[in-house]
Amino acid sequence: MKNLSSSKDAITKIEEQLIQLLLKRHKLVQELQTNDGISFESLFTRMVHLAKKKKDEQMIKAMEDIFKGLSDKKKEKTFLYSREHQKEDTIVTVNHERIGNGDPHLIMGPCAVESYQQVREVAAVLAQKGVKLLRGGAFKPRTSPYDFQGLGLEGLEILSRVAREHNMAVVTEIMSVDQIEEAIPLVDVIQVGSRNMQNFSLLKELGQIDKPILLKRGLSATMEEFKLAAEYILSYGNKKVILCERGIRTYETATRNTLDISAVPILKQETHLPVIVDVTHSTGRKDLLAPAAKAALAIGADGIMAEVHPDPVNALSDSKQQMNLDEFEEFYSEIQPFLKRNQYEQIYA
Repeated sequence: MKNLSSSKDAITKIEEQLIQLLLKRHKLVQELQTNDGISFESLFTRMVHLAKKKKDEQMIKAMEDIFKGLSDKKKEKTFLYSREHQKEDTIVTVNHERIGNGDPHLIMGPCAVESYQQVREVAAVLAQKGVKLLRGGAFKPRTSPYDFQGLGLEGLEILSRVAREHNMAVVTEIMSVDQIEEAIPLVDVIQVGSRNMQNFSLLKELGQIDKPILLKRGLSATMEEFKLAAEYILSYGNKKVILCERGIRTYETATRNTLDISAVPILKQETHLPVIVDVTHSTGRKDLLAPAAKAALAIGADGIMAEVHPDPVNALSDSKQQMNLDEFEEFYSEIQPFLKRNQYEQIYA
């Protein structure tokens, strides 16, 4: 106990000496008549720099231990997704479409690829409205093992063929590392679904390819978890990441999920990555698609994702939430003013 007490007394004396040194420094600054306030963060930076200059590893380690909180904070600021790392917005180019440049984009198509005819019928209507990004599921992660699981490679080939016929880009999900190789020549944007947001093996592999990645937020993921999932991809070299808010699971049962509309401005403020909103999966209700899309665009989303099917009643998956072609026409007409961002920003300014 005696040694412990004397050690504490010694620490107190050192702290008093530090205070006296800081006061002495302050007086010298006043004599120079300069405004040279010092923060703990800048003090930490200077001391570590001095230690490195002297190549004193023991001093470097001591500084990092003493200022551990500040050290952790500095590391936080260096995340590749952060505005501190990159102030300007990232723009992801997909088949001449510049996602993140301020112009909203639509990503539309059927939930699942069922046939060439089905996808072609949808794509023809979408193309007439100027939609350039065609979505569709070839590999379907389903809650029930008895539900339609997708056409796999055949589905990718159908999507690719139809997209080329209408000068569109393919956006589709892959579920595992072993699907990457066959997807690369057929897909323009690889989607990581909500169930795979923390499939770190998949994220690492996708970080090593030269393809845009659309990363969906996990079912119950926090903002921090979502951003760190994006960091995995960025840290392995792929800078073409698009974030997608697709609703989170809450106690509410009125909608399939709960659209976290506040996620859009939060992600736009805290990251430099494009942010889109999937209104189909976040609401699960066709009557809410247009209102949700307008809200997302008004609050700053870079794009909207939604599902369109020529015959939803007989769809092999998610029949209730997919728009038919007439409903898509109505949806497009309703949100069209919000796609002209410059105009509505002037109206509501």
